[in-house]
Amino acid sequence: MQSNSLRWVFPFVALALGIVGFMAINAIAKESEKEVIDARPTVQVEPVAANDHQVIINSYGEVKPLENTQLSAQVSGEVLSWHPNFVAGGVVARGETLFTIEKDNYEAAVLVAEAELARAQAGLIEEQAQAQVAEDEAKRFPSKARTDLFLRKPQVLSAQASVKSAQAALKRAQRDLDNCDVTAPYDALVISRNIGVGQFVTMGSQVAELNNIETAEVIIPIAGFDSVFLPERIKGITATIIQKGLNSFTREGVIDRDLGIVDNATRMSSLVVRIEDPYGLKNIQPAIKFGSYVQVNFAGAMLNNIYRLPQELVNNKTVWIVNEEQQLEPRKVTVIREEGEYFYISDGLQADDKLVITLPEYPQKGMAVKIAGLQDTKKTEALENASTEKL
Repeated sequence: MQSNSLRWVFPFVALALGIVGFMAINAIAKESEKEVIDARPTVQVEPVAANDHQVIINSYGEVKPLENTQLSAQVSGEVLSWHPNFVAGGVVARGETLFTIEKDNYEAAVLVAEAELARAQAGLIEEQAQAQVAEDEAKRFPSKARTDLFLRKPQVLSAQASVKSAQAALKRAQRDLDNCDVTAPYDALVISRNIGVGQFVTMGSQVAELNNIETAEVIIPIAGFDSVFLPERIKGITATIIQKGLNSFTREGVIDRDLGIVDNATRMSSLVVRIEDPYGLKNIQPAIKFGSYVQVNFAGAMLNNIYRLPQELVNNKTVWIVNEEQQLEPRKVTVIREEGEYFYISDGLQADDKLVITLPEYPQKGMAVKIAGLQDTKKTEALENASTEKL
């Protein structure tokens, strides 16, 4: 009876022991395979590299004409007509007649001057003939003394002076006649006109104001931190003129000169940029109107072996790198220039340094970190060895 009971109990006991053994072995295996938790913070890094950098200097200024002329009449008289474009806002070309003054008196003056010149020339011819007669007579009697008055030298000189005086009077009369047609001294934008047909103008009276549109100038201030990056020779450097706004565009200009002074209030120096044909009359280009406020960019000095870093990575002139032991290390850097969202650094970094892009919340010198995307070589080797032993 007892043997029969043992026969039925034994299989269940064996099964229970097998289950317990299996669970123990499985627990031991899982415990051996359990990973050690890595508490190091993860950071992202990028290698840095030095490059040459062309400094771009940026400034702003107002477009002004190269010349502004207060036009005046050089003769007096009645205005007979004026050019259709000789109105405020009109554009006239160099040499075009702006308005005409009555010429009758000046034409008459030219005729009088021509007559006086002819009379003086006739007197000169007569005196030269008499001087020749006196010279011939002196040759017939060489032993007799003859004075310059006898030879009529003073009379000839006086006649020659009369001719020159008459020529000068004719030139003045012709100039006054020519000045009856008042012409544009250059391609011009008419700012204002103060005369009309039938109006009598006097010599020297202001009749109009003109702006030269052949060339415009922009005076741009240069701050002290930019002045150290100016090239040694600035004259002739190409500059880019940028007009911002709804109808934005760019034009080219040339740096013409340095004004040579430092402003007492701002401590800035100033450069002058010239723009040829600002209104785009000769070349099909967008017009830059006088009074426009524009941005001016031009190339400064070339910086060699410079590191460019986003400004958010530089805090109190310090950046963080990951050293060979995968620890955080602060580096003091020398920032020599700021352009836009970047700092340009000359010292403090070395080529291929691993610059930290994402810092932990409280970074400390010597803090061990993990590099995102980089596998831990030691951990990988340990797992491979464990797998080999298990097999």
